[in-house]
Amino acid sequence: MPAALRLIVGLGNPGPEHARNRHNAGFWWIDALAEQVGARFGIDSKLQAESAKAVIGGEPVMLLRPMTFMNHSGRAVTAALRYWKIEPEQMLVAHDDLDLPPGTARLKFDGGHGGQNGLRDMVALLGHARFHRLRFGIGHPGHKDKVTPWVLGRPGRDEEAAMLRAIDDALEVLPLAVAGDINEAMKRLHTVGNRE
Repeated sequence: MPAALRLIVGLGNPGPEHARNRHNAGFWWIDALAEQVGARFGIDSKLQAESAKAVIGGEPVMLLRPMTFMNHSGRAVTAALRYWKIEPEQMLVAHDDLDLPPGTARLKFDGGHGGQNGLRDMVALLGHARFHRLRFGIGHPGHKDKVTPWVLGRPGRDEEAAMLRAIDDALEVLPLAVAGDINEAMKRLHTVGNRE
């Protein structure tokens, strides 16, 4: 059976000043993944991204960190899909999510962008939303006017610890998703995420 996933994308903003921001949860996760599987990112200027080759559960997968800043993530992602001849349905995009509490990770396929600007740009450029998402909860500040400083701010210690636990949970189920058993990966992730 061919791998369900051939491209894994982590969304975030480049630069050390953004490294620990809530908005960079996708980068946190893909960096943890690369470290776990021994993959090394290198600059890929034609894609406006950093990319790496990885083997997960015996399957070859490309990893991508767009360097375009969040709001233009779609440029790097669509360029990578074209260059590597990968279908959007074979892609998993990891990103922060205001609608989930910190410590929560959820897998999803298709659906709206939920106001997440990286997803918004990808959907606009692809013309559809038929790809897998890995959503990391960052909580909501309570009012839409506070969203920008919230996502660009650093989480508190307990919040960050919860987010890191969710990252570990998502790493644990990833080989299932890569091998094509997205539903089982989803079920296990949603179960382990409710353990507290």
